[in-house]
Amino acid sequence: MEQQPLLSSGEAGGKAEESLVSYQYVGRSPSVHAPPSSVAAGKELSVEEIRAASVFSSDHYYPPSIHGALVGSPESDFSQVVTDQAIIPQGGYDGYSGGYSSKEFGRQILDEVEVRQLLIDHVGHRCCWGSQPARRWKICSIEDCNVYVGTLETFIEERETIEEKEPYLGGKFDGKEKGQEFGVWELDLRSEFPILFVPQKETRVKIPHSEAVEKCPECDSRGDIVCPTCNAGQERGFYKENQMTQCAPCYGRGLIAHRDGSDTICTRCSGKGMLPCATCGSRGLVKCHSCEGQGSLITRNIALVKWKTLSNRKVSATSAAASVPDEVFHRARGVQLCNIQAYQCTPAFFADSYLLNRFSSEVIANRSPIPPAARVICERHMISVVPVTRVTMGHGNRSFSFYIIGYSREVFIRDYPKKFCWGLCCCFDWLKV
Repeated sequence: MEQQPLLSSGEAGGKAEESLVSYQYVGRSPSVHAPPSSVAAGKELSVEEIRAASVFSSDHYYPPSIHGALVGSPESDFSQVVTDQAIIPQGGYDGYSGGYSSKEFGRQILDEVEVRQLLIDHVGHRCCWGSQPARRWKICSIEDCNVYVGTLETFIEERETIEEKEPYLGGKFDGKEKGQEFGVWELDLRSEFPILFVPQKETRVKIPHSEAVEKCPECDSRGDIVCPTCNAGQERGFYKENQMTQCAPCYGRGLIAHRDGSDTICTRCSGKGMLPCATCGSRGLVKCHSCEGQGSLITRNIALVKWKTLSNRKVSATSAAASVPDEVFHRARGVQLCNIQAYQCTPAFFADSYLLNRFSSEVIANRSPIPPAARVICERHMISVVPVTRVTMGHGNRSFSFYIIGYSREVFIRDYPKKFCWGLCCCFDWLKV
């Protein structure tokens, strides 16, 4: 049973261990050999997302069995399963008839004795906590705070053709006379294929036999264009040479006046009062930047290929999850109920849970739209559960709550009613380190 952190402390990453030589022959199979780096691959699941799901809780839509607490009395468990969970026999699909079982991952039903014992053991490791509340207080309620996460990842390849131009400096080029130009989907890019379900990868490949030489449209194949500084406003193809501008320091006089009444020759224009155009040297023309003065361009078609993973996620949480402390979700580890990889995923089949089948169908129904210029390489569908149960104990008008987290049965409690540490517990923890 693979357990993964619910909330990742760093960037969700890690590459899958295998890559396919060709994506065209991906069959339907459970993909248990490449677990994701979090509860569901892709964007990290945040506490805010869980709380948002609990606001729009589907408690009225999903019977309690799909959100069933991990603890309960043995007497009430059988009746709850019978009344709340409809088990509908379903056949296999695409040759995959075995299906999954939600019980395979151990819905660990604990009775009150075991619940109390978990708390007693937890309190026993705290030197300054009294055991009386854990031993004698009444268990008032057991609430489910589970979170179900369903994802559908669609790995696609998108190809488009773009035109690229650069100055033609002479020499041979790969034109249509050397063969028929390849279509963008005729290119063999197996050497460029990334690992499945990478977030994004992009590459550019020259399409064979697509090069051609053409005249530069900017300069009409002359190599020069009209100077935009001294010939601004001239009609296309017409220009004037020897256009001069007034010297700014001497205001066109050629002399610099001084306060004592004397004049000196302007060193900027050498006494001429006029300056040649700083852009073109008064030639009236400047080199064409498009063809770099060559007069011709070489064009080629480039295949822009993008691989990316489109991710769609659905989070289902009970309303009780809204009040769970953040630390609990940070400690919780999700358990993967199914991981299916196929060319096109269909809803998962749980032989013993119609409601999980429905939840899977809703995830599949929200499949991300595929761009027109793209094709689907492979899909991956996962469902994970994050088991969190809240137990409330009371005595008289006093009460406190603690949480049982995950299948490891870790206990989390913040406000235990009987502590005698007088602020020394942190010192003892420091000494243990």
